[in-house]
Amino acid sequence: MSVSYRAVQWNPAKKAYDRRLVVGIAVYLVAFLVAAQAAFEVSPLILAMRAFGVGAAVLLVLVLSIGPLARFTPRMAPLLYNRRHLGVTMFLMALAHALLATVWYHGFGVLDPLTSILSSGVPFEGAVQLPFQPIGLAALAILFAMAATSHDFWLRNLSPRVWKAMHLCVYLAFALVVAHVAFGALQDAVWPGYAVITAIAAAWVVGIHLAAGVKELRADRRARALAADGWVRVGEVGEIDEGRAKAVKLGPARTVAVFRHAGGFSAISGVCAHQGGPLAEGRIVDGCVTCPWHGYQYLAESGQSPPPFTERIPTYELRIEGRTIFVSPRPNAPGTPVPPCVAREGGAA
Repeated sequence: MSVSYRAVQWNPAKKAYDRRLVVGIAVYLVAFLVAAQAAFEVSPLILAMRAFGVGAAVLLVLVLSIGPLARFTPRMAPLLYNRRHLGVTMFLMALAHALLATVWYHGFGVLDPLTSILSSGVPFEGAVQLPFQPIGLAALAILFAMAATSHDFWLRNLSPRVWKAMHLCVYLAFALVVAHVAFGALQDAVWPGYAVITAIAAAWVVGIHLAAGVKELRADRRARALAADGWVRVGEVGEIDEGRAKAVKLGPARTVAVFRHAGGFSAISGVCAHQGGPLAEGRIVDGCVTCPWHGYQYLAESGQSPPPFTERIPTYELRIEGRTIFVSPRPNAPGTPVPPCVAREGGAA
Protein backbone atom coordinates (compact mmCIF):
# COMPACT_ATOMS: atom_id res chain seq x y z
CA MET A 1 0.00 0.00 0.00
CA SER A 2 1.11 3.56 -0.61
CA VAL A 3 -0.37 6.99 0.12
CA SER A 4 0.58 8.12 -3.38
CA TYR A 5 1.14 6.32 -6.66
CA ARG A 6 4.61 4.98 -7.32
CA ALA A 7 5.98 3.56 -10.57
CA VAL A 8 6.83 0.28 -8.81
CA GLN A 9 6.64 -0.58 -5.11
CA TRP A 10 9.67 -2.75 -4.44
CA ASN A 11 10.16 -4.12 -0.97
CA PRO A 12 12.94 -6.61 -0.05
CA ALA A 13 10.69 -9.60 -0.82
CA LYS A 14 9.74 -8.26 -4.26
CA LYS A 15 13.36 -7.43 -5.05
CA ALA A 16 14.41 -10.96 -4.15
CA TYR A 17 11.53 -12.35 -6.24
CA ASP A 18 12.44 -10.22 -9.25
CA ARG A 19 16.12 -11.15 -8.98
CA ARG A 20 15.22 -14.83 -9.05
CA LEU A 21 12.87 -14.21 -11.98
CA VAL A 22 15.51 -12.39 -14.04
CA VAL A 23 18.18 -14.99 -13.26
CA GLY A 24 15.76 -17.83 -14.08
CA ILE A 25 14.84 -16.31 -17.44
CA ALA A 26 18.50 -15.65 -18.29
CA VAL A 27 19.44 -19.25 -17.47
CA TYR A 28 16.49 -20.52 -19.52
CA LEU A 29 17.40 -18.41 -22.56
CA VAL A 30 21.05 -19.48 -22.50
CA ALA A 31 20.12 -23.16 -22.06
CA PHE A 32 17.51 -23.00 -24.83
CA LEU A 33 19.85 -21.29 -27.29
CA VAL A 34 22.78 -23.62 -26.58
CA ALA A 35 20.64 -26.76 -26.86
CA ALA A 36 18.78 -25.54 -29.96
CA GLN A 37 21.97 -24.46 -31.70
CA ALA A 38 23.34 -27.97 -31.24
CA ALA A 39 20.14 -29.61 -32.50
CA PHE A 40 19.08 -27.34 -35.37
CA GLU A 41 21.07 -25.66 -38.14
CA VAL A 42 19.08 -22.42 -38.32
CA SER A 43 19.74 -18.74 -37.84
CA PRO A 44 20.45 -17.57 -34.24
CA LEU A 45 17.72 -14.95 -34.73
CA ILE A 46 15.15 -17.68 -35.39
CA LEU A 47 16.34 -19.59 -32.32
CA ALA A 48 16.03 -16.44 -30.20
CA MET A 49 12.53 -15.87 -31.59
CA ARG A 50 11.56 -19.41 -30.61
CA ALA A 51 13.18 -19.10 -27.18
CA PHE A 52 11.19 -15.97 -26.32
CA GLY A 53 7.99 -17.45 -27.74
CA VAL A 54 8.23 -20.70 -25.78
CA GLY A 55 9.23 -18.82 -22.61
CA ALA A 56 6.28 -16.45 -22.91
CA ALA A 57 3.86 -19.34 -23.41
CA VAL A 58 5.21 -21.18 -20.36
CA LEU A 59 4.95 -18.05 -18.21
CA LEU A 60 1.37 -17.50 -19.42
CA VAL A 61 0.42 -21.01 -18.32
CA LEU A 62 2.09 -20.36 -14.95
CA VAL A 63 0.29 -17.02 -14.49
CA LEU A 64 -3.06 -18.66 -15.19
CA SER A 65 -2.28 -21.54 -12.83
CA ILE A 66 -1.28 -19.51 -9.77
CA GLY A 67 -4.79 -18.42 -8.74
CA PRO A 68 -6.43 -21.87 -8.87
CA LEU A 69 -3.41 -23.55 -7.22
CA ALA A 70 -3.56 -21.05 -4.36
CA ARG A 71 -6.99 -22.52 -3.53
CA PHE A 72 -5.26 -25.81 -2.77
CA THR A 73 -1.97 -24.83 -1.12
CA PRO A 74 -0.60 -21.73 0.67
CA ARG A 75 2.80 -22.45 -0.86
CA MET A 76 1.66 -20.56 -3.95
CA ALA A 77 1.36 -17.34 -1.91
CA PRO A 78 4.79 -15.93 -2.92
CA LEU A 79 3.87 -16.27 -6.60
CA LEU A 80 0.40 -14.89 -5.94
CA TYR A 81 1.81 -11.80 -4.22
CA ASN A 82 3.95 -11.01 -7.27
CA ARG A 83 1.73 -12.23 -10.08
CA ARG A 84 1.64 -8.85 -11.81
CA HIS A 85 5.45 -8.79 -12.05
CA LEU A 86 5.27 -12.23 -13.63
CA GLY A 87 2.57 -11.09 -16.05
CA VAL A 88 4.48 -8.02 -17.22
CA THR A 89 7.60 -10.14 -17.70
CA MET A 90 5.57 -12.60 -19.76
CA PHE A 91 4.35 -9.77 -22.02
CA LEU A 92 7.90 -8.48 -22.54
CA MET A 93 9.02 -11.95 -23.65
CA ALA A 94 6.02 -12.20 -25.99
CA LEU A 95 6.89 -8.75 -27.38
CA ALA A 96 10.50 -9.81 -28.00
CA HIS A 97 9.21 -12.89 -29.84
CA ALA A 98 6.89 -10.76 -31.97
CA LEU A 99 9.57 -8.17 -32.83
CA LEU A 100 12.06 -10.83 -33.88
CA ALA A 101 9.42 -12.59 -35.99
CA THR A 102 8.47 -9.28 -37.60
CA VAL A 103 12.07 -8.45 -38.47
CA TRP A 104 12.78 -11.91 -39.91
CA TYR A 105 9.55 -12.57 -41.81
CA HIS A 106 8.13 -9.12 -42.57
CA GLY A 107 10.97 -6.63 -42.47
CA PHE A 108 12.36 -6.90 -45.97
CA GLY A 109 9.35 -7.02 -48.32
CA VAL A 110 7.56 -4.38 -50.35
CA LEU A 111 4.74 -4.14 -47.78
CA ASP A 112 5.12 -2.40 -44.45
CA PRO A 113 5.46 -4.96 -41.59
CA LEU A 114 1.97 -4.45 -40.13
CA THR A 115 0.23 -4.83 -43.48
CA SER A 116 2.35 -7.88 -44.21
CA ILE A 117 1.36 -9.50 -40.89
CA LEU A 118 -2.35 -8.78 -41.31
CA SER A 119 -2.39 -10.08 -44.88
CA SER A 120 -0.20 -13.14 -44.32
CA GLY A 121 -1.85 -16.40 -45.31
CA VAL A 122 -4.65 -14.68 -47.27
CA PRO A 123 -6.41 -16.16 -49.13
CA PHE A 124 -6.48 -19.48 -47.27
CA GLU A 125 -8.28 -22.76 -47.73
CA GLY A 126 -9.54 -24.78 -44.77
CA ALA A 127 -9.08 -24.42 -41.03
CA VAL A 128 -5.51 -25.77 -41.03
CA GLN A 129 -4.47 -22.80 -43.15
CA LEU A 130 -5.86 -20.10 -40.88
CA PRO A 131 -3.50 -17.10 -40.81
CA PHE A 132 -1.82 -17.67 -37.43
CA GLN A 133 0.21 -14.45 -37.38
CA PRO A 134 -2.80 -12.05 -37.09
CA ILE A 135 -4.11 -14.35 -34.33
CA GLY A 136 -0.82 -13.95 -32.48
CA LEU A 137 -0.94 -10.18 -32.99
CA ALA A 138 -4.42 -10.08 -31.42
CA ALA A 139 -3.14 -12.03 -28.40
CA LEU A 140 -0.18 -9.66 -28.08
CA ALA A 141 -2.52 -6.64 -28.17
CA ILE A 142 -4.54 -8.04 -25.26
CA LEU A 143 -1.39 -8.80 -23.26
CA PHE A 144 -0.12 -5.28 -23.95
CA ALA A 145 -3.37 -3.74 -22.67
CA MET A 146 -3.10 -5.80 -19.49
CA ALA A 147 0.56 -4.99 -18.89
CA ALA A 148 0.04 -1.28 -19.60
CA THR A 149 -2.86 -1.06 -17.12
CA SER A 150 -1.39 -3.30 -14.40
CA HIS A 151 -0.56 -0.38 -12.10
CA ASP A 152 -2.95 0.68 -9.34
CA PHE A 153 -3.36 4.07 -11.03
CA TRP A 154 -5.48 2.38 -13.69
CA LEU A 155 -7.26 0.20 -11.18
CA ARG A 156 -8.44 3.19 -9.19
CA ASN A 157 -9.37 5.36 -12.19
CA LEU A 158 -11.05 2.63 -14.25
CA SER A 159 -12.81 1.22 -11.15
CA PRO A 160 -12.16 -2.30 -9.82
CA ARG A 161 -15.10 -3.75 -11.78
CA VAL A 162 -13.94 -2.42 -15.17
CA TRP A 163 -10.28 -3.17 -14.44
CA LYS A 164 -11.03 -6.75 -13.44
CA ALA A 165 -13.25 -7.26 -16.50
CA MET A 166 -10.41 -6.05 -18.72
CA HIS A 167 -7.89 -8.38 -17.12
CA LEU A 168 -10.18 -11.38 -17.44
CA CYS A 169 -9.42 -11.06 -21.15
CA VAL A 170 -6.24 -12.97 -20.32
CA TYR A 171 -8.28 -16.12 -20.95
CA LEU A 172 -9.11 -14.91 -24.45
CA ALA A 173 -5.42 -14.16 -24.96
CA PHE A 174 -4.56 -17.69 -23.85
CA ALA A 175 -7.04 -19.17 -26.33
CA LEU A 176 -5.53 -17.03 -29.10
CA VAL A 177 -2.01 -18.13 -28.14
CA VAL A 178 -3.05 -21.78 -28.34
CA ALA A 179 -4.59 -21.12 -31.77
CA HIS A 180 -1.48 -19.19 -32.86
CA VAL A 181 0.70 -22.19 -31.98
CA ALA A 182 -1.72 -24.78 -33.36
CA PHE A 183 -2.11 -23.10 -36.78
CA GLY A 184 1.49 -21.93 -36.90
CA ALA A 185 4.43 -23.83 -35.44
CA LEU A 186 2.58 -27.14 -35.11
CA GLN A 187 1.73 -27.23 -38.83
CA ASP A 188 5.40 -27.71 -39.70
CA ALA A 189 6.40 -29.74 -36.63
CA VAL A 190 7.80 -33.18 -37.43
CA TRP A 191 7.88 -34.44 -33.85
CA PRO A 192 4.31 -35.11 -32.56
CA GLY A 193 5.44 -34.33 -29.02
CA TYR A 194 5.01 -30.59 -29.68
CA ALA A 195 1.29 -31.05 -30.29
CA VAL A 196 1.00 -33.28 -27.22
CA ILE A 197 2.72 -30.69 -25.00
CA THR A 198 0.46 -27.93 -26.33
CA ALA A 199 -2.65 -30.03 -25.71
CA ILE A 200 -1.48 -30.90 -22.17
CA ALA A 201 -0.85 -27.22 -21.37
CA ALA A 202 -4.33 -26.21 -22.58
CA ALA A 203 -5.96 -29.11 -20.73
CA TRP A 204 -4.02 -28.24 -17.56
CA VAL A 205 -5.23 -24.62 -17.51
CA VAL A 206 -8.85 -25.64 -18.12
CA GLY A 207 -8.66 -28.56 -15.68
CA ILE A 208 -7.10 -26.67 -12.77
CA HIS A 209 -9.73 -23.93 -13.06
CA LEU A 210 -12.53 -26.51 -13.11
CA ALA A 211 -11.03 -28.27 -10.09
CA ALA A 212 -10.81 -25.00 -8.14
CA GLY A 213 -14.40 -24.19 -9.11
CA VAL A 214 -15.63 -27.59 -7.91
CA LYS A 215 -13.79 -27.08 -4.61
CA GLU A 216 -15.49 -23.72 -4.10
CA LEU A 217 -18.92 -25.16 -4.96
CA ARG A 218 -18.46 -27.93 -2.40
CA ALA A 219 -17.46 -25.34 0.20
CA ASP A 220 -20.62 -23.38 -0.61
CA ARG A 221 -22.77 -26.47 -0.04
CA ARG A 222 -21.07 -27.21 3.28
CA ALA A 223 -21.54 -23.60 4.33
CA ARG A 224 -25.27 -23.71 3.65
CA ALA A 225 -25.59 -26.93 5.65
CA LEU A 226 -23.56 -25.65 8.60
CA ALA A 227 -25.30 -22.28 8.71
CA ALA A 228 -28.68 -23.90 9.39
CA ASP A 229 -27.95 -23.99 13.19
CA GLY A 230 -26.89 -20.36 13.42
CA TRP A 231 -23.17 -20.20 14.20
CA VAL A 232 -20.86 -21.87 11.67
CA ARG A 233 -18.11 -24.28 12.63
CA VAL A 234 -14.68 -23.02 11.53
CA GLY A 235 -12.54 -25.92 12.71
CA GLU A 236 -10.16 -26.82 15.50
CA VAL A 237 -7.82 -24.31 17.13
CA GLY A 238 -4.75 -26.22 15.95
CA GLU A 239 -5.79 -26.06 12.29
CA ILE A 240 -4.79 -22.39 11.92
CA ASP A 241 -1.12 -21.39 12.10
CA GLU A 242 0.01 -18.15 13.72
CA GLY A 243 -0.26 -15.27 11.26
CA ARG A 244 -2.37 -17.32 8.85
CA ALA A 245 -6.08 -17.75 8.23
CA LYS A 246 -8.73 -20.29 7.33
CA ALA A 247 -11.44 -19.42 4.82
CA VAL A 248 -15.02 -20.18 5.84
CA LYS A 249 -17.80 -20.05 3.27
CA LEU A 250 -21.08 -18.56 4.46
CA GLY A 251 -22.70 -18.67 1.03
CA PRO A 252 -21.92 -18.35 -2.68
CA ALA A 253 -20.70 -14.77 -2.33
CA ARG A 254 -19.70 -14.61 1.35
CA THR A 255 -16.37 -15.74 2.72
CA VAL A 256 -14.95 -15.12 6.19
CA ALA A 257 -11.22 -15.14 6.92
CA VAL A 258 -10.46 -16.37 10.46
CA PHE A 259 -6.94 -15.28 11.46
CA ARG A 260 -4.79 -16.46 14.34
CA HIS A 261 -2.74 -13.62 15.77
CA ALA A 262 -1.59 -12.04 19.04
CA GLY A 263 -2.54 -15.14 21.01
CA GLY A 264 -6.16 -15.19 19.78
CA PHE A 265 -8.44 -15.39 16.75
CA SER A 266 -10.22 -12.69 14.72
CA ALA A 267 -12.67 -12.93 11.84
CA ILE A 268 -13.03 -10.43 9.01
CA SER A 269 -14.57 -10.46 5.56
CA GLY A 270 -12.57 -12.68 3.24
CA VAL A 271 -12.93 -10.18 0.39
CA CYS A 272 -10.47 -7.30 0.06
CA ALA A 273 -12.08 -3.89 -0.51
CA HIS A 274 -9.43 -3.08 -3.11
CA GLN A 275 -10.16 -5.57 -5.86
CA GLY A 276 -11.92 -8.46 -4.18
CA GLY A 277 -8.72 -10.34 -3.36
CA PRO A 278 -8.93 -13.48 -1.14
CA LEU A 279 -7.76 -12.24 2.26
CA ALA A 280 -7.75 -15.75 3.76
CA GLU A 281 -4.93 -16.61 1.36
CA GLY A 282 -2.86 -13.74 2.77
CA ARG A 283 -1.03 -13.50 6.07
CA ILE A 284 -0.22 -11.14 8.94
CA VAL A 285 2.60 -8.77 7.95
CA ASP A 286 3.77 -6.10 10.43
CA GLY A 287 0.66 -6.74 12.53
CA CYS A 288 -1.78 -6.32 9.63
CA VAL A 289 -3.71 -8.74 7.46
CA THR A 290 -2.10 -8.37 4.01
CA CYS A 291 -4.01 -9.16 0.84
CA PRO A 292 -2.07 -11.61 -1.35
CA TRP A 293 -3.05 -9.82 -4.56
CA HIS A 294 -1.81 -6.27 -4.11
CA GLY A 295 -0.72 -5.86 -0.49
CA TYR A 296 -3.71 -3.95 0.91
CA GLN A 297 -3.70 -4.20 4.70
CA TYR A 298 -6.28 -4.35 7.50
CA LEU A 299 -6.21 -4.69 11.27
CA ALA A 300 -7.57 -8.15 12.06
CA GLU A 301 -9.48 -7.02 15.16
CA SER A 302 -11.31 -4.12 13.49
CA GLY A 303 -11.26 -4.62 9.70
CA GLN A 304 -9.85 -1.09 9.29
CA SER A 305 -6.83 -0.19 7.19
CA PRO A 306 -4.06 1.43 9.23
CA PRO A 307 -3.90 5.26 8.98
CA PRO A 308 -3.79 7.20 6.73
CA PHE A 309 -5.79 4.65 4.70
CA THR A 310 -9.55 4.57 5.08
CA GLU A 311 -10.68 1.19 3.66
CA ARG A 312 -12.93 -0.83 5.96
CA ILE A 313 -14.36 -4.34 5.77
CA PRO A 314 -16.89 -6.17 7.98
CA THR A 315 -15.83 -8.07 11.08
CA TYR A 316 -17.46 -11.15 12.63
CA GLU A 317 -17.96 -12.50 16.15
CA LEU A 318 -16.17 -15.70 17.15
CA ARG A 319 -16.60 -18.15 20.00
CA ILE A 320 -14.53 -21.15 21.04
CA GLU A 321 -16.09 -24.20 22.65
CA GLY A 322 -13.41 -26.53 23.93
CA ARG A 323 -10.98 -26.50 21.00
CA THR A 324 -13.56 -25.80 18.27
CA ILE A 325 -13.98 -22.34 16.72
CA PHE A 326 -17.38 -21.05 15.61
CA VAL A 327 -18.18 -17.85 13.69
CA SER A 328 -21.43 -15.89 13.65
CA PRO A 329 -22.89 -15.63 10.14
CA ARG A 330 -24.05 -12.06 10.88
CA PRO A 331 -21.46 -9.44 9.84
CA ASN A 332 -20.74 -6.35 11.89
CA ALA A 333 -20.64 -2.96 10.23
CA PRO A 334 -17.36 -2.40 8.34
CA GLY A 335 -14.64 -1.29 10.71
CA THR A 336 -16.35 -2.51 13.91
CA PRO A 337 -13.72 -3.50 16.51
CA VAL A 338 -14.06 -7.02 17.95
CA PRO A 339 -11.60 -8.21 20.66
CA PRO A 340 -9.67 -11.33 19.62
CA CYS A 341 -11.25 -14.58 20.83
CA VAL A 342 -8.86 -16.54 23.06
CA ALA A 343 -8.98 -20.30 23.59
CA ARG A 344 -8.93 -21.22 27.27
CA GLU A 345 -7.89 -24.58 28.60
CA GLY A 346 -10.86 -26.73 29.64
CA GLY A 347 -13.62 -24.32 28.65
CA ALA A 348 -15.25 -21.96 26.18
CA ALA A 349 -14.10 -18.47 25.28
